[in-house]
Amino acid sequence: MPPLPAPVPWPAALAGTPAVAVIERAIERGRLAHSLLLHGGDLDTLTLIAHGIADRLLSEAVWEEPPAQPEEHFAPEQHPDFFALRPVGKMRQIGADATRQLISQVQLAPRIARRKVGLIYEADRMNLAAANIFLKTLEEPPANTMLLLVTTRPYALLPTIRSRCLHFRFPTDATPLQHPDLAPWLADYRAWLGCLTTGVIDKSGVAEQILSAYGFIARFNAILASLTAEIWKAQKEKLAPGLEDDEQVAIETGIANGIRQKLFIELEHATRSFAEERLLGGDDSTRRALTAAVEKLEHDASLLRLNLNESAALEDFLLHSLRIWARR
Repeated sequence: MPPLPAPVPWPAALAGTPAVAVIERAIERGRLAHSLLLHGGDLDTLTLIAHGIADRLLSEAVWEEPPAQPEEHFAPEQHPDFFALRPVGKMRQIGADATRQLISQVQLAPRIARRKVGLIYEADRMNLAAANIFLKTLEEPPANTMLLLVTTRPYALLPTIRSRCLHFRFPTDATPLQHPDLAPWLADYRAWLGCLTTGVIDKSGVAEQILSAYGFIARFNAILASLTAEIWKAQKEKLAPGLEDDEQVAIETGIANGIRQKLFIELEHATRSFAEERLLGGDDSTRRALTAAVEKLEHDASLLRLNLNESAALEDFLLHSLRIWARR
């Protein structure tokens, strides 16, 4: 008999952590709650956790001693008793019809496993109608069914949905962004802030700094496009077969949104590091500018969730930065 496949691994940084240990023990004892809300700062990490849970639940018979069904092991997204609900389209919404379809699927008896698993990717993208439809299923869950909700924004869900799930929060396990132009871009941004703090007093100086700001926007867009294309190419090879085009568009858009969020975080770190160097040098007036800059960046980053274009958000931040730092 060929060796049995190993379960889907947990993210390396999370293996053996208390949350994972609790989940493993609950699965072994058959005492895992019927609905889990998995949340944290990184969608990829949450997806790996969800797939790890699904794999262990759907393949319990495979790893029995002796194995009850050694030939019936599938990757989670290819398993006949695994059902997924994803955002679709560029607006990345989960609608009522797709939610009803998932519910009808999990109402059926398992095909080959002992239970079914329904996984809702980015559950916060459910519109109100979909959320209310799904809530009824949470209130009266089908027998032998596990429902997994994955989200980086748990408080965007209906309170009634949150209250009916067992919550697990997982820290980010994402690797840093790797792009050859990212470090030079951040270094030039810090140098630009340094020029602003020395004072911009004539029209030619103002024009030069504004042109530099728009240069940063163009470079930002190039880095974002390059990273999105690279990561999407790798992710596309791992997607379950049969995904609709609008589902693939939503996944690619989600990748781009995740990268731009990380780029804005890198921008905040660069702003803080610039200010901290000046504060350590005794320039206490930098404190006020740093506070204003970070508040503005957080405001503009939050508007990205309302589908504000990233170029417009970055333009707004940089033009405000020009006034914030040069006004000192």
